[in-house]
Amino acid sequence: MLGLMQSQPLLISGLIEFAERHHGDAEIVSRRVEGDIHRYTYKDSAQRARQVAQALDALKLDFSDRVATLAWNGYRHFELYYGVSGSGRVLHTINPRLHPDQIAWIANHAEDQVLCFDLSFLPLVQTVHARCSTIKHFIALCDEDKLPKDSGIPHLISYERWLGEQSGIYAWPSFDENSASSMCYTSGTTGNPKAALYSHRSSTLHAYAAALPDVMCISARDAILPVVPMFHVNAWGIPYSAALTGAKLVFPGPALDGKSVYELIEAEKVTFAAGVPTVWQMMLGHMKPAGLRFSTLKRTVIGGSACPPAMIRAFNEDYGVEVLHAWGMTEMSPLGTLCTLKNKHDALPEVEKMKIRLKQGRAIYGVDMKIVDAAGKELPWDGKTSGNLYVKGPWIVREYFKSEGGDPLVDGWFPTGDVGTIDADGYLQITDRSKDVIKSGGEWISSIEVENIAMAHPAVAMAACIGMRHPKWDERPILAVVKKPGMDTSREELMRFYEGKTAKWQIPDDVVFVDAIPLGATGKMLKTKLREMLKDYRLPGA
Repeated sequence: MLGLMQSQPLLISGLIEFAERHHGDAEIVSRRVEGDIHRYTYKDSAQRARQVAQALDALKLDFSDRVATLAWNGYRHFELYYGVSGSGRVLHTINPRLHPDQIAWIANHAEDQVLCFDLSFLPLVQTVHARCSTIKHFIALCDEDKLPKDSGIPHLISYERWLGEQSGIYAWPSFDENSASSMCYTSGTTGNPKAALYSHRSSTLHAYAAALPDVMCISARDAILPVVPMFHVNAWGIPYSAALTGAKLVFPGPALDGKSVYELIEAEKVTFAAGVPTVWQMMLGHMKPAGLRFSTLKRTVIGGSACPPAMIRAFNEDYGVEVLHAWGMTEMSPLGTLCTLKNKHDALPEVEKMKIRLKQGRAIYGVDMKIVDAAGKELPWDGKTSGNLYVKGPWIVREYFKSEGGDPLVDGWFPTGDVGTIDADGYLQITDRSKDVIKSGGEWISSIEVENIAMAHPAVAMAACIGMRHPKWDERPILAVVKKPGMDTSREELMRFYEGKTAKWQIPDDVVFVDAIPLGATGKMLKTKLREMLKDYRLPGA
């Protein structure tokens, strides 16, 4: 017997409709590429999203045609999120930090029909447009009077002129909720990037889950600053969760330096922010010397890569800001776990609470996970036994776009490529990427743990641990370090810093000082490139 409830598809357009109807006067604030601050409301945004949908209809785009963006976090990008997906097309956010050759390959593989781009990326578009064979329309996200002359890009038009030709009188279409809504190519793979193709259903369910109190705890009382880019897994779903709850949105645009981010948080009374560790490192580096404080910021989600314990302690103890450590992947839309304490933890001493906060957290509803050994046997949740992490759920990839890479699932589970432990309370701790874990004398060494200890040293700005071949121990860890400006330390001092903090055999054999550690397009350390940089290095005594 079936239930007797109404059947209504879960569609992206429903989120902006809800925000317009119930939170129409809530603000959306953006720092524009031009440098000024733009303000309007959800009601204004919904009207312009409908104009986007009409404009796409006028271009004769078919259902599920791809519309690409090369854009920062801002109100125009937000309108495209809803106008493109809501009209039945697929929003394809391209990471502008990728190499031009990769961008051209991605655009062709996705068969993008339209490219909307911020003027910051005009030189990039000029470099790649001739190689993007499927793109027929180029739209600059700017006012008509800012449209560049003689750009060399065929039929380039301004976004405001494009929208201005439409009335905004438009009824959102209804269609299967399993239809594709957006796509994002992952950089965390070998060979060419692969695309995760999200559905309206998966993105809406993810938005619900992300807003839950034990996850991001988003509400209409929040002012949210998503520093995580809208081209990085849909800004972790925040543009959707914010509309679902009516939260104020504050978009930082291209100004992601510590001073600009801090000033925007204070000026707009931001209560909740989200970003990768490198952004917060810059902001804290700006605040501490100037003796600055937060007046409204209460919590921040940090993900994308492991958050150093020193950063969590600085936010928590120095500034009274709760850090919500998160873990996920492009293939997971992206949220998998988020670290919030349980009721039984309230009575614990602060040092014990901090041990929990350093973990990646508990699975959120909709995500199931397990750890397995090399033979695929499930391992116990004891907080000690480490294994390969597998996940499944309604917003986790089933296969990649165009079946690239074949079937990624193992008995219905997606292998994440991460290695970790899960404790009896369900808290996940990522100990490494499977490709980065170091095996020394038959024992595993977590590169993340080695890096976290180094990051607590006052002179260390960034640290990366990699394994080097050793004739006796198979591999031994070494540490690559970038010093903070104006500060100094030595190999010997850093080696002593490890004493008493980890087992002696896990202490790096050497420290190498470098000017910079290579970072990927999403701010993660590229250890493959670091190994290439250090290919001529030889371990002492090896």
